Amino acid sequence: MVALIELEPVAEPASVRALREEVRAWLAAERRQGTFEPTCDSWLAGFSPAFSRKLAARGWVGMMLPPEYGGHGRSGLERFAVTAELLAAGAPVAAHWVADRQMAPMILRYGTEAQKRRFLPPIARGEEYWAIGMSEPGAGSDLAAVRTRLEPADGGWRLTGQKLWSSGAHGCHYMMVLCRSGPPEPDRHAGLTNVVVDLRAPGVTIRPIRLLNGEHHFNEVTFDGVFVPDDHVIGSPGDGWAQVTAELAFERSGPERILSTYPLLAEMVRAAAARPDDDRLATLVGGLAADLWALLRMSRAIAGMLDRGRDPEVEAALVKDLGTRFEQRVAEAGRAVHPGPVRLPAADPLGQRLAEAILHAPGFTIRGGTNEILRGIVARGLGLR
Repeated sequence: MVALIELEPVAEPASVRALREEVRAWLAAERRQGTFEPTCDSWLAGFSPAFSRKLAARGWVGMMLPPEYGGHGRSGLERFAVTAELLAAGAPVAAHWVADRQMAPMILRYGTEAQKRRFLPPIARGEEYWAIGMSEPGAGSDLAAVRTRLEPADGGWRLTGQKLWSSGAHGCHYMMVLCRSGPPEPDRHAGLTNVVVDLRAPGVTIRPIRLLNGEHHFNEVTFDGVFVPDDHVIGSPGDGWAQVTAELAFERSGPERILSTYPLLAEMVRAAAARPDDDRLATLVGGLAADLWALLRMSRAIAGMLDRGRDPEVEAALVKDLGTRFEQRVAEAGRAVHPGPVRLPAADPLGQRLAEAILHAPGFTIRGGTNEILRGIVARGLGLR
């Protein structure tokens, strides 16, 4: 029997709309002061510790964490409204993004009391930044194939291996590393463990992986016998698979899987408004706007599921697949709107946003799980495989 995926519509309460307007007005003021310029894919490319601390001071980082751990006890819908406005503005949020989005919820759910009190308050203050240690050269979306080893040592463990595509690791303090702590077993999901690694520790080497234009966001991170104390193991050794699948639901469910190219779409809307007789352009931009409207409501429905304590693994995979393909379509459509060659830096905002989107677009449907992996998750959720 085929199951159904239901994304129950979630209305935005008046209090959340008021919060959204507050964030929007604050961002507009920051732009007028020259604090930032919008960029596409700002949650990856816009690494600004000063801006992250400023957001945290307003209570917009660590929003859903309990107050006893430095958070603000806000709802998932409130956090959704704030993050969507930040992304739509192209604000530089990359420094705190990963820590706030998935590491804090993971530690809150699986960490010890000591780990919660050590790591969560600095995340909520926008002071400590985290990278993801999942993919490896031989294990991209197939996380069960990771080979980074965790072996017992006096007073803790030794970590040896390599992680790839670790966004922002060169500016981060910690990395949550998925590694293999047990011998090979028929069940490849067994024997996996998550550990917190201090990226300043001896034996950690971070090498840049640059985009075509020289931008540095991605990294290769090597661990050469790095010491990991016992109290940096999340949960118990061998519990890693259940933890990482829950973590990925947080990673895949947010509006950043829909709004990475929104600054470009906004420029395309302005171009269409300036060419009112161009029906082809109006149709193109109008179709994208309609798709965005639907996708944002699907993503908000997932925020509502998280508020109700549900684990939206399948729903998040579906929306991430649809959202990242939409982001790529925005970049492709931008080529039809912008005349002439695309280069960085560009002389006009539309050309600048288009160039940024084109450079980043190839990664949209890979990071956080390839489309093929996501469709497999959806198929299993529907009972089709």
